[in-house]
Amino acid sequence: MSVPGEDGAATGPYTNVSASGGWTGAVRRRAVKALPPAKLLPDTQPAYMASWIYVFGVLTLSSLIVALVSGGLLALKGPGWWHVSTTGRYVNSLHLLSVQLLMFFMVIHLWGKFFMAAWRGGRALTWITGAVCFFTAIGTAFTGYLVQQNFDSQWIAGQAKDGLNAVGIGAFFNVMNFGQMLMWHIVLLPFVLGLLTAGHILLVRWRGIVPPIGATDPAAGGAAAPAARDAR
Repeated sequence: MSVPGEDGAATGPYTNVSASGGWTGAVRRRAVKALPPAKLLPDTQPAYMASWIYVFGVLTLSSLIVALVSGGLLALKGPGWWHVSTTGRYVNSLHLLSVQLLMFFMVIHLWGKFFMAAWRGGRALTWITGAVCFFTAIGTAFTGYLVQQNFDSQWIAGQAKDGLNAVGIGAFFNVMNFGQMLMWHIVLLPFVLGLLTAGHILLVRWRGIVPPIGATDPAAGGAAAPAARDAR
């Protein structure tokens, strides 16, 4: 039976070669150093966090969660459910409404952060991931319109194929191929969008939110301006 030693390493027949070795330990230490629990789930934020632009960011995330959950139900039940069943039509409508709200909230959040120059203070990657999320959401919504299985989706696919062929991507992104568009819509793009969103949130936690133009960034070690005092 092994017994933990002074440095946490096991002793006895199963003694660890090194308590701090291995890539898993290195990744864990770097992750904890970059995002300690108090920084990952903070209970205080700068006073300038109390802004509507961040409310729209939270609303964007909430709409995305509703879209993913309702989309998962639609994928589980199939078109025979969302076209005929009363509950299915309700969930289908909820999915569409959540996507429309997602795009509305995201555009306001994106433009607001653009005019705030949110890439300041080493936050370029935070800004880039947010912008890429927007374009990925457009692609996800577009493929969703293509798999409605009605005349609307047929008309959209027929119009889009000419444009996509004109720019040379129609050979591997065939909007007339229902099976391919369905997989893009329910697997690839939601996975990429979820991954980018998680990365965007982690970057916000890591770098902190950008202070208003002209205010001092407490994260940079400077004295906080009156508008940048911590607020509970």
